[in-house]
Amino acid sequence: MNRRDFLKTTGLTLTSLAAGWAAAQDTSPDAVLGDADSRINRHRKARAILKLTSPDGRALPPDTPVLIEQTGHKFLFGCNIFKLNRCRTAADNAAYAERFAALLNFATLPFYWWNYERERGKPDDARSDEIIQWCKAHAVTTKGHPLAWNYVQPPWLGDDTTEAMTLQMARIERCTRRFAGGIDIWDVVNEAVHYDRPFCKEQAPTLTKAIAEIGIGAYVRRAFAAARTGNPAATLLINDYRTDPAYADTVISELTADGKPMYDVIGIQSHMHGGCWGPEQTWRVCEQHARFGVPLHFTETTVVSGAKSGDRWPSTPDGEQAQAKAVAEFYTVLFSHPAVHAITWWDFTDQGSWQAAPAGLVRDDMTPKPAYDRLMDLVKRKWWTRLDAAVGPQGRADLDGFLGQYKATAKLPGRTLTGTFTLDKSLETINVSLA
Repeated sequence: MNRRDFLKTTGLTLTSLAAGWAAAQDTSPDAVLGDADSRINRHRKARAILKLTSPDGRALPPDTPVLIEQTGHKFLFGCNIFKLNRCRTAADNAAYAERFAALLNFATLPFYWWNYERERGKPDDARSDEIIQWCKAHAVTTKGHPLAWNYVQPPWLGDDTTEAMTLQMARIERCTRRFAGGIDIWDVVNEAVHYDRPFCKEQAPTLTKAIAEIGIGAYVRRAFAAARTGNPAATLLINDYRTDPAYADTVISELTADGKPMYDVIGIQSHMHGGCWGPEQTWRVCEQHARFGVPLHFTETTVVSGAKSGDRWPSTPDGEQAQAKAVAEFYTVLFSHPAVHAITWWDFTDQGSWQAAPAGLVRDDMTPKPAYDRLMDLVKRKWWTRLDAAVGPQGRADLDGFLGQYKATAKLPGRTLTGTFTLDKSLETINVSLA
């Protein structure tokens, strides 16, 4: 979604974005959470008149019972999907896939260059194709992460900085072109603000030196240009863990060409291994980045369910309850903010999680934690629409529901008819043909 469409669908202007959101002048935790439901109703729902017709094109008879069921969210509730079919046992793999598909509609696939192309010229496309196929079968939108990151470099990359940067840009263009239609959302550049951290210089010396030679601005602009060349229709993100002004001043401000932003979405990491942000900080981060007038994706969210003790970091009952509470608050605040279009959890299971932390929504054995259950209650119950209605005159039915995909099922004498449709802010009347 481009900036113009974003402003149109949210009913906002650049002036209002820059000035702050009138709905939450009081940013205390009580105010942010207390107003959340009203904001959610305003920004995540829509009213529409359905015009229901039978296969012959005629309006359904008045008083025909019709069940209107939501089948998918417009909002992207996601997680990285790194462990799909890579868990310890077949039973774990099955449970992982089942619980992922039951809750989520968005998946982040791994494209870390040093692991994706361990041998030059032999990228692991087969693994990506495997995950894409599964995601398509389960109505899960895909994203690739990341195309450029100098955290580690491929073992075969030499010390020629010019060649390294050329190869980096070629990889970006190749990936976006190769997976167009299978992956159309990409984290293009990851963590550029502090590209020159000591471990980057140690683990990716050539890439880090190459960035330093041409400068951050040229680096990110070239990367986004390469991604756009590979797939002109792709949604492109800049992604970072920094949420202070340095992110905007050092990176986002550099991503402009011909007076227009080269990015489509601003990605914000929210790893909270050391403590939760809370409603006030969460809202402030949203406000701080909404002023750019593009959608925000919270790309990497972590809340742990236990305290670290030496080398061990177990999930505990008290920790799981605290995690569930924090997760429910965090997601409620983000879902209520009109600039936020996606939230991605990191990682889905404790099994093989980053930093060996109890970061999963499900445990090491794939049983759901309270946080998983709380999100299920929110995403698939509280923020989900299911309506039993009766058809009115001219086959009409009124709908006030959450934005997303729907199925309508009508009961007629001797037969049942079904049809699908999408509810969006821009649609006041929706024609639904049932068959």
